[in-house]
Order: sequence, then C-alpha cells, then structure tokens
Amino acid sequence: MLFLKTRRFLFLLILMVSSPLVWAQSASIRGTVKADGIPLGFVNVIVDDGKHGTVTDSLGRFSFNRLLPGDHSIKFSFVGFIPQSQKVTLSNGQSLVLNIELKEDLQSLDEVVVTGTMKEITRMESPVPVEVYSPKFFRKNPTPNIYEALQSVNGVRPQINCNICNTGDIHINGLEGPYTFVLIDGMPIVSGLSTVYGLSGIPNSLVERIEIVKGPASSLYGSEAVGGLVNIITKKPGNAPLLAFDAFGTSWQEYNLDLGLKLNVGSKATSLTGVNYYLFDNVIDKNNDNFTDLTLQDRISVFQKWNFDRRDNKLFTLAGRYYYENRWGGETEWNGSFRGGDEVYGESIYTNRWELLGQYQLPTSEKLMLSFSLNSHNQDSRYGETVFNADQRISFTQLTWDKQYGSHDLLMGAAYRYTYYDDNTPATESSNSVLTSNAPDQVNLPGVFIQDEVTFQNRNKLLMGLRYDHNSRHGNILTPRIGYKWALSPDQSLRFNAGTGFRVVNLFTEDHAALTGARDVVVVNELKPEKSYNFNLNYLANWYSGSGIYVGLDASMFYTYFTNQILPDYEADQDMIVYDNIDGYAVTNGFSTNLDIDFNNGFKILGGFTWQDVYTNEDGEKQRQLLTERFSATWTVSHTFSGFPLTIDYTGKLYSPMQLPLLGDLDPRDEFSPWWSIQNIQLTYNGGGFEIYGGVKNLFDWTPDKEVPFLIARSNDPFDKNVSYDNQGRVMATADNPYALTFDPTYVYAPNQGIRGFFGIRFSID
Repeated sequence: MLFLKTRRFLFLLILMVSSPLVWAQSASIRGTVKADGIPLGFVNVIVDDGKHGTVTDSLGRFSFNRLLPGDHSIKFSFVGFIPQSQKVTLSNGQSLVLNIELKEDLQSLDEVVVTGTMKEITRMESPVPVEVYSPKFFRKNPTPNIYEALQSVNGVRPQINCNICNTGDIHINGLEGPYTFVLIDGMPIVSGLSTVYGLSGIPNSLVERIEIVKGPASSLYGSEAVGGLVNIITKKPGNAPLLAFDAFGTSWQEYNLDLGLKLNVGSKATSLTGVNYYLFDNVIDKNNDNFTDLTLQDRISVFQKWNFDRRDNKLFTLAGRYYYENRWGGETEWNGSFRGGDEVYGESIYTNRWELLGQYQLPTSEKLMLSFSLNSHNQDSRYGETVFNADQRISFTQLTWDKQYGSHDLLMGAAYRYTYYDDNTPATESSNSVLTSNAPDQVNLPGVFIQDEVTFQNRNKLLMGLRYDHNSRHGNILTPRIGYKWALSPDQSLRFNAGTGFRVVNLFTEDHAALTGARDVVVVNELKPEKSYNFNLNYLANWYSGSGIYVGLDASMFYTYFTNQILPDYEADQDMIVYDNIDGYAVTNGFSTNLDIDFNNGFKILGGFTWQDVYTNEDGEKQRQLLTERFSATWTVSHTFSGFPLTIDYTGKLYSPMQLPLLGDLDPRDEFSPWWSIQNIQLTYNGGGFEIYGGVKNLFDWTPDKEVPFLIARSNDPFDKNVSYDNQGRVMATADNPYALTFDPTYVYAPNQGIRGFFGIRFSID
C-alpha cells in the first residue's frame, strides 16, 4: 500500500515538473486557403504525412495547436486544384500564420469536353483539339453578350459587318461567319438569320463553359461545320447557385443585367431561369458624320431549363429561350416616324425569336440518346427605304447510340433537319411567263453518321468518321473525317485531323451585306454548293514546376482548300454586291499558338497569336480576301494581391492591316486598315459573397475614324439624291461629289466605340 502511494506521488511530481516544459516547447500554425482571392472551404490540410490533419472551414481557415518545435511538412489538397506543399520550421512558442493560394489544375478541371466527339472526354484524351473557356475567363473583360465576349479568344474575331446597325458574325481562323457553326448544348440553334443576331441574347449567368473547335467537324455536326464550332454549354440546374446576379453600366449609358434563379420543383425536377436585359438609348456621334457611332438597342432574353431526375440517373432535360430585340442606327435625328421613308436615313430591325431544345436518354440497357431542337426567327427590317422581312424555322432531331466494344468506342446516329425560309426578296419567288408567286425555301436534310475511336496501348487513338446526308435540293453529301492522337507523355499530345465540308449558301440569311439598302444584290449565275478539304495539326502540353508554376501550350497549324467558294465582290460596281462561285479555288492556312502561365505569386498570363493567309486564286491570279487580317494577338495579364481580395486584369487585342472595300479609283480612303489595338483594364474586389468591379474599356481611345477622312461614304446624301450618272450608269465626279461616290457603310473593320468607364456588381447565393 505504501509502495502504491509512493509511485502515485512520484508520477504526479514528474507530471507537474514536465508540464511547463511541454507547454513551453509547443507551437501553432493557422492560416487561410484561397483560390483567385476567394476563400476555399473543405481543403484537406495534412501535417507530417498524416500525424495531424484537418479541413478548412467555409471561410477557408485552418489551425493546428501544440505542434513540437522543429521542421514540419504541410500539404494542402482539394479536388480540381494542384496540391501544394509547404515546409516550415517552428521555434518554441511560435505562432505561424500561412496564407495559401491554390491554383486550378487545368489538366483535370476544364478538360471534360463534348464538342469534338459528342462524348464526355478529358481534353487531353480527346483526339479532336477543343479549346475550353469558363465564365471566369470572360469576366476579365465583361461584355453584355457572348458575341462580344469572344473577342478575347485567340483566332476568333467578332466581325462587324455594318457601320450603321452594327450586326456581325464570328470568324474562326480567317473564315467568314457562315462557316462557323454555333450550338447551344450541342444543338444547332444559332444558324442562318440568327447567326447575325442570335448570339446577342444568351444570358451569361447560365453559361457553364464555351467549347471551341477550330477546324473540320462535318462528320458529326453536318456538312456546314466547315470552319469550326462554338458550343455554348449551359449550366446543369443541379450545379447552379440558387441566385446569380450580375449588373453593370458604362459611361456611354449602356446598361446590362444578368439574372439566374434555381428552383426545386417537387422531388424530381429542378428548374433554372435566366434573364438578360440590355439597354442602350443614348445617341452618340463623336466622329461628327451625323450618324450614330453605336447602334441603339433594347433587348431581352429569357431562358428556362428543366432537369428531371430519373431512375439509374438517365438524362432528361428541356430548355427554351425567348429573345426580342429592337435596334436602330442611322442619322442622329432619326426616330420611328421615319422608318422605311426617304427623308431621314435609318436602319431599324425588330427581331422575335424562340427556341426549344431537349435531350432524353431512352430507358434501355444500351446508351441511346434522343436530342431535338426547334426554333423560329422572325425579322422585320428597314434599311433606309429597303424593306426586308424574313421568317425562318428550323427543326432538328437526332438519335445516337454510344457503344464500347473492346478497344473501339463507337458512336452511331441518325439525324433529320428541316429548314423553312421565306422573305420578301426574289430569293423566295417563283415566276413564269404569266405571274410571280411566293415560294418559300424548304430543305429536308436527313443523314446518318458513324464514328469509331480506337485506342492503341492507351497512348494512341485513331478517330474515323463518316457522314451521309441527302439534301432535298442538291442531292447526296458525303463527309468523311479522320483524326489521330499520339500521347507523347501524360502531359503532352500531338493530334492530326482532316475532313471535308459541303455548304449550301443562302445569301439573305448569312451575309448581312446582302441586306443593306445601300447596294443592289446581283447573283450572276445559279450558285453551286461550296466544297472544302481541310486539316489541322495540334500540339498540346502542360508543365508543372515544383514551385507551383503552371505552363500550358496549345499550338496548331491549319489548312482549308475550297472549290466553288462564294464571296461578295464589292469592287466590280459601287452600286452592287456581286455574288458568284469563284472560277478557281480558295485557300485559308496559317498557324496559331496559345500560352498560359500561372505563377504562384498571384500573377497569371494568357496570350496567343494567329498568323493566317486567306486568298482566292482565279486564272492564276492570287487575290487576298477582303476584311481579313494576317496577324492577330490577344492577351490577359492578371494579378491577385496577397492578403487583400483585389485582382487587376489587363486585356487587349491586336490586329494587322486588312484590305478594305473601296468605291472607285477616286475614293480617298486607305485601301488597307492600319495596325490597331483595343486594350482594357479592370479592378475586381472580392468581398466573399460578392464582387465589385470596374475599369476602363478602350483605354487608349482608338477608333477607326482617326485614320481616314470618313468611314461612311456620302453620309450627307444617304439616299443618293444628288448623285449623277453617265450614259453607262457610272457615277460621275461633280462639285458636290468630287470622289464619284455613292452612299455606302461597308467600309468597316472595327468598332466605333471609344474610351469609356464601366462599373458593376455580381453575387451569387448557393
């Protein structure tokens, strides 16, 4: 008994003596984990290979107490981000504070793509090169619509086609807008008439990502996908926040609102609603030509998407969008009472459009997917005295079968597309010796396709595809495709893709120049379908340094050869736009490079350039394509400040000279545009649950009117009332018209909008 009491006393004595030593020899670590300045919750924080561990709270905070002095290794990891290790040395009683910035693992996060092969696959594994852009990328230079946002993408240029109404299309690698196929969630929604207007009203708040394929994709998406694809992937309702809000305005009095709302409807359905509203109602004429510098617009778009829970997680989604726009540009004193008259010139366009699309996975053991889309586009336009009214309806349905068979990944499908088009021009008239009647254009386009992706030794992939379509007007269309991917290493790959294209042209739905009232449209012969043969060679690599620096490289060479290409001739007669198949061939070729560098000190650099040569060859004479640059570059430089939630973004684009359409030998304007650049700067404060941003667009106030005597020819006489002609119908030089010109707004290659400030706020509630 005495022995037990003695042992207990000694134990208590040792404990009392040693306790101060233990406490004196302990240390602590605390800190915060962020990503792009935003606190990151639920990050795994491990000390000394698992001896201690915790996760960050919702504000990104973590802490460890009672650590022994000495060397420690701390590892931070979170799904979708590059793990980061930190070695620290602690002294007695030290309390160390760490602020950690995790970088997105670009190889694992933004790599899931569907556009290249119609299947979900990582970008590095895809045999087709696909570029992926998230909303975060476009927020570095906020815009009111996707059309303008694409200006930040290397090799993609939003082309303004009219100095007055400011409509445009999307050029990819020098190819005109009609060669770009635009989709929403893989469905061919934006085409024909809506290529001109449809990209302006898709709510940015609903965009999950934008996938871009530069090059042939006809074997899967149809014969018109010649130049490339822009696929706008909308958010899945289950992944969207409960509320998303983004609004900004500019010093030019432009106002834009994006609103997203998610609702759970019962236990089986989730809905996602998006609204975009844009208003610009301020007449500005800084170049003093008595015409609006920027088209006035009143636009609203409402998007609704439904997702239904089904057994075995089979997919069923429905989505719809309604779009209305009223836009006008012209002489500054124009108002609605002058619409369609010859007193004051104005171009006024009313657009009504609705869309419906859906996907339904059949309840079978095989992976069968039924997709469909419907859209209707009605346009009521006045270009001065010229009336252009058009109605277009497109229905599309497709059934695909996705089958894995050994090393073969098969995709087979059948599709049907019906296009109805009617307008008030001779394009939809039927005439005989007795009478002329209306004859809307109706095209049935059924097709079947097959694709086989073969994997060799997990490093090489061979993609073979073939599509057969039957055009009710032009007959059979066969578009083969081949692709090969060689995985040089887990982080490097080389891809080769080749294919053919076949495109049927409708001038009045694809080329806005054909709609302007300033020139007569002349079609010399019956237009034949265009054919193309193209290839693309791509190298993709990702490198990670031990210090946390990421470098990504994406480089491509491209070549497209056309027969029967149709291009507008502005120079044969200044009163006409002449269309005909070229008697020869056309070529688009070049190379592009994208570089992404992400430093561990808050700096991030995105840059790219494209060099291209686009020309026609008729009778051995090479002619450069009008309104096409040979060199372009884009860049974004960002820095997030350590210890303070502020980010600065500097963005810009640079273009080399383009050949421009002149009206004759006496036209005093330059035949080529100058080198030009538009640059922007933005500051963003992240307050945790909200962001406040603002900055300056067109920082150096560059506008094209500073380089020429005038942009719009004869803006003082838009109805050509004082133009004199000789006996051959040619314009004569007079005292009132010394350059022998007619009214013409087609000398346009860049926006007229100068420097302006902007300010906005965005927030979301999960």
